[in-house]
Amino acid sequence: MYQPPHFRDDAREAQQALIRAYPLGLLITAGPGGLTANPIPFLLDEGGAHGILRAHLARANPQGVDLAAVAECLVVFQGPQGYVTPSWYASKRVHGRVVPTWNYATVHAWGRPRVIADAAWLRRQIADLTALREGSRAEPWAVSDAPEAFVAAQVQALIGVEIPITRIEGKWKMSQNRPEPDRAGVIAGFQAAGEAELAELVAERSRS
Repeated sequence: MYQPPHFRDDAREAQQALIRAYPLGLLITAGPGGLTANPIPFLLDEGGAHGILRAHLARANPQGVDLAAVAECLVVFQGPQGYVTPSWYASKRVHGRVVPTWNYATVHAWGRPRVIADAAWLRRQIADLTALREGSRAEPWAVSDAPEAFVAAQVQALIGVEIPITRIEGKWKMSQNRPEPDRAGVIAGFQAAGEAELAELVAERSRS
């Protein structure tokens, strides 16, 4: 990933927080048929140098064959993102030498995948992912709410994947390269557009 120093963030806490907040990762492999990419929801466990990603996908998904054979795969997690108009910059009114851009936060994680067909592992994976996403609901749904025979059939149609992260990069492109008056304009612009999270990220990265 192209990493100008002012956008790079190697902080483990920030990287893991983005993965947990935006867990739908783009799983990318390069196999005999070329590049394959699928959006897959991931869980992040502690362990190893940078954590361990785990997920499940349909047994019928041909990417499973690639996962069993490749030495490395890439998972891309995309956080908040939004268009930045030059009209928000104070510099536009001073000299006009400004262009549009895009602000975004992303984490890229690499590792050697391990394909898992164990039913107990898959049941734990499904239960953990469900509990995490359902936990804040007033009446959370649980895997045990479905008939056992149905759950067993669903598990048979899945494979698991575990990816110990061997390399990870974080990038928060949040106008850090702009002068303070321009950053203030971007914050106000995102706030006016209803993009409060992006406005806060620009403000936070301006302070760091």
